[in-house]
Amino acid sequence: MIPMTLEPTPQLQSQRDPTDTAVLLQALKSWAEHGWLRRLDSAFAAFMVDLHADAAAPVVLAAALVAHMEGRGHACLLIDDLLRDADSLLGWPPPACAELATVLAVLPRGAPHWLAALKASPLVWLDDAASRTGLADANQPLVLRGNKLYLRRYWGYERRVAAQVLQRGADAAPVNHEAARMWLDRLFPAVESAVSTDAVDWQKIACAVALRGNLSIITGGPGTGKTYTAARLLALLFAVDPDPQRLRVALAAPTGKAAARLKQSIDAALQELQARLGDALPLHDLSGHMGPARTLHSLLGARPDTRKFQSDAAHPLEIDVLIVDEASMIHLEMMAALLEALPPDARVIFLGDKDQLASVEAGAVLGDLCRAAEKGRYLPATAAFVWDVTGQHIPSAQVQGGPPLAQQTVMLRESRRFGGPIGQLALAVNTGATAAASVLLNNPDSGPSLHWLAAPSPAAVVRLAVQGRAGAQGGYRAYLVSLHQRPLTGEREAHDAWVLAVLTEFERFRILCAVREGEWGAAGLNLAIERALVTEGLLVKRGE
Repeated sequence: MIPMTLEPTPQLQSQRDPTDTAVLLQALKSWAEHGWLRRLDSAFAAFMVDLHADAAAPVVLAAALVAHMEGRGHACLLIDDLLRDADSLLGWPPPACAELATVLAVLPRGAPHWLAALKASPLVWLDDAASRTGLADANQPLVLRGNKLYLRRYWGYERRVAAQVLQRGADAAPVNHEAARMWLDRLFPAVESAVSTDAVDWQKIACAVALRGNLSIITGGPGTGKTYTAARLLALLFAVDPDPQRLRVALAAPTGKAAARLKQSIDAALQELQARLGDALPLHDLSGHMGPARTLHSLLGARPDTRKFQSDAAHPLEIDVLIVDEASMIHLEMMAALLEALPPDARVIFLGDKDQLASVEAGAVLGDLCRAAEKGRYLPATAAFVWDVTGQHIPSAQVQGGPPLAQQTVMLRESRRFGGPIGQLALAVNTGATAAASVLLNNPDSGPSLHWLAAPSPAAVVRLAVQGRAGAQGGYRAYLVSLHQRPLTGEREAHDAWVLAVLTEFERFRILCAVREGEWGAAGLNLAIERALVTEGLLVKRGE
């Protein structure tokens, strides 16, 4: 049997045979007790043996690990990766990796043997027509596609999402090139749209591309103007539609906070556009069509005690245009439900940063769909369309040809929020350029926008929170001082000015933590900062 200790001895290992199913199940249970697996993972493997007592050891172990990978946010288990580098794939501590290596060393070597065992198992459905000739789908709990092993549910979600994306990505909407060019030029004036005459205005291109399809993706890092672009896209759709009053527009996001932020950004952008365009386009009518932004659960109509929603393929949403922000947070199950609930002729535009904010449940859908967004992969016909309606040249290096979805995906590349040292640091972090990041952090010429605290302590962070620092005064002190300066009069104007001042001061300062617990976590630092503010007389506690 597999030893139950954190540091198994070679003698014990040699006496125990993990090819015995009962021994392997006991080992999986032990791993769950150590926290390497979830108890659900080991229980799922035991359930597989209950369904088929003669299940081969590779099938039992793979069942536990595919369940484990689902818990880590992955939709499947790659058999090749497991056998080539299990340590990197699972990220387990050294004792766990040592025990797993002991088991793998006894089981059949090489992916072909594992795949053969999986294909021969009655627990596995083969997603390969050539391999399953004459076999009926009996709702087997596991599905094998190539070298990818799925839990059946997530295989189903992935198939549904793929079918919807392929269908909607291939659907083309008619575009009046002359009208589109006129409005795009008005919505993106040359002086506003490019920092130089040679710059590519990807925001303008994104609007043009989204105009001709029922599914579009606009991705980009922080400050690249995704919601800014989406607001102009809405104005463009409103301007070129022959009956704009009919347009039913919905805004949504995975979380309530993201939804509220999306609505605020869109409203502000539309107000700015209305002021600039005047009576040429009644955007206030468009704002009235949108209503409040909602979470995806609210949009689809979440129901208690079921995974199903009120809106689905049989009961589609009553919308014509849907804009979804923070789409990187949408997991596979939610994406399948959302796409199937959209009417066939509705437009959906996904906004998000493919490199950030992955979903907490299985499936990084936006990241998978945008994996090669940097390369463009546009067809010559797409580049010709973009030139015709925007006057923008897509760089020749990005006109290489690609799938239909690539023709409806645009990556925004210029950060308008983070320039200078902060923008350079963000690029270094995203590309893994540690040496460049270190140079930036230690460069005194980075100025007040970027300051590196060498070997800081939690106490130093607390001082920063209370007092600020040279070049960035304030911290929470300025906010609390402003809070205590409430006007004594009851005049509405004075009260509103005070409220605005308090909120402005609060928005000037943030501490972001990588973890929640511990002295460096959000909980520990919040408590330490609270105590310091109480000591300074800036905060009076009245209970928890």
